[in-house]
Amino acid sequence: MMSDREINPPAPIASEESRFGFVAVCGRPNVGKSSLVNRLVGAPLAAVTPKAQTTRHRISGIFTAPGIQIVFHDTPGLHSPRNLLGQAMVAVAKKAVADADVVLVVTDCTQRAPLVDDDTREVILPHSNKSVLVINKIDLVERNLWEELKEKYRNEQLFRAVTPVSAATGEGLQELMDVLRPLIPVGRPMYPEDDISDLPMRFFVGEIIREQILYLTGEELPYVTAVTVEEFRERPNLIYIRADLHVERESQKKILIGRRGEMIKKIGIASRTKLESFLDAKVHLELFVKVSPHWTRDPQKMKEFGYSERV
Repeated sequence: MMSDREINPPAPIASEESRFGFVAVCGRPNVGKSSLVNRLVGAPLAAVTPKAQTTRHRISGIFTAPGIQIVFHDTPGLHSPRNLLGQAMVAVAKKAVADADVVLVVTDCTQRAPLVDDDTREVILPHSNKSVLVINKIDLVERNLWEELKEKYRNEQLFRAVTPVSAATGEGLQELMDVLRPLIPVGRPMYPEDDISDLPMRFFVGEIIREQILYLTGEELPYVTAVTVEEFRERPNLIYIRADLHVERESQKKILIGRRGEMIKKIGIASRTKLESFLDAKVHLELFVKVSPHWTRDPQKMKEFGYSERV
């Protein structure tokens, strides 16, 4: 259950045909993009952790209601990249913005930095005619603060609309959907109404395992760890999953395994628990840690691990 606030179909427009479109969700790291997409779709598709740059890929979530279907694309946070992996992540976000019918620019009204920083502004400026500013986390500040921000950015006229929300509580999401509807092109749905994503199951399995690494390990390790799902086999009453965890150095491998295997055991237990909930089935999970030197700077390795092909 994602929320106690149910999102209704956007308010219909008289004599309107059905609508279908793609919406890119972009912004700085840790502003709540993934939480917003999960809330709108009604399923925990995108990993959510307190750590920056949790999202590395363009993750799709499909919202379907009578007369409308929207494919939301959660994207990596916009930042100044330090390596090839970072460059690939920013390229994913930029391409999603360019390809989208509508762009949601998610911001965090609790942060002291400018609501729309230079990195975000640079990406959005050529697409301002299809961009909506989403002021997130309004449940954490006084109303007058986010109302001032809303008025400020409305007057700036960089965006088609400005709408405040709380991805955590669901406040403002109905108004956001009502803002989106007239911006979505007229068209027939592309996906069955019970689909929630167009990505393969293996992708989400890998993301769930990586999410647990982000939660359970230190500051450096999550950013040099990649997960590849080598086997995914459905057996009677059981799903067998074998995954490799790739790091760059032997010292990182030792940390990920932990003393007497304690860390990898914790990651395995946490991953299996979440996988069983996500897949609604019993899971047998095997994890193996491998050293792939300098993979975050190696285009071939990045392609093998599923990154560069998504740029």
